[in-house]
Amino acid sequence: MAGTLYLCATPIGNLEDITFRVLRTLKEADLIAAEDTRHSIKLLNHFEIKTPMTSYHEYNKVEKAAYLVSQMAQGLNVALITDAGTPGISDPGEELVRQCYDAGIEVTSLPGPAACITALTMSGLSTRRFCFEAFLPSEKGDKKERARILEELKRETRTIIVYEAPHHLVKTLKDLYQALGNRRITVCRELTKKHETAFRTTFEQALSAYEAEEPRGECVIVIEGISVRELEEEKIRSWEEMSLEDHLEYYMKGGMDKKEAMKAVAKDRGVSRREIYQQTLK
Repeated sequence: MAGTLYLCATPIGNLEDITFRVLRTLKEADLIAAEDTRHSIKLLNHFEIKTPMTSYHEYNKVEKAAYLVSQMAQGLNVALITDAGTPGISDPGEELVRQCYDAGIEVTSLPGPAACITALTMSGLSTRRFCFEAFLPSEKGDKKERARILEELKRETRTIIVYEAPHHLVKTLKDLYQALGNRRITVCRELTKKHETAFRTTFEQALSAYEAEEPRGECVIVIEGISVRELEEEKIRSWEEMSLEDHLEYYMKGGMDKKEAMKAVAKDRGVSRREIYQQTLK
């Protein structure tokens, strides 16, 4: 009988946040796969867990996942842990999960800490709808992809959650400010730890503060989404800046016939179709 993959959420700071279920599973598993064994050994030693451990990280995730799947196929139970938080969230765990499903291995998740949800709930911003961007692509690694994502976020109405390391925080805040404007944000640092902070501010104020005093600790930036009203106003402005001929052509290139296009233009501009017809005849 095949074994099971257990996705075990571990503390993001405060060790008391670990669940009884995770502790029991880590003790009973045949093998623990850890993102950084040097980091995770501190957690295991603290709770006197003697289960064998192996490394599973970004640079060996494909090959090591295949090995772990083969072990589970032979009946071993594997517990996956990340450096902090829930495996599979902005870490290589998703590759192992995918290979398990492809091989018919059972996967179960043991809930617990996640920095993105912790920051969102204490941000003071809307929690009803949100999107998680994790770490933006680095400019050095993929400048075009970073620019593409920033462009997409301009029109995002949901609350946005971004991770960032302290030494990249100012640069990322500048890029987000340039792309999104001076939105309301909350910068959460050192979550669940002794010096935890939730800085409710704006991009301008945050940049002023962090340029004066270098930030410390891993950061989660929670950003207010653009309002539907602002989107509508932006859309109206873009139509007003366009000539009637170009506006008509825009819809006709999209597959509308001229009659349908004129109706759409009239609606966009808040005028009658007859008025559009008369103006385009001039």
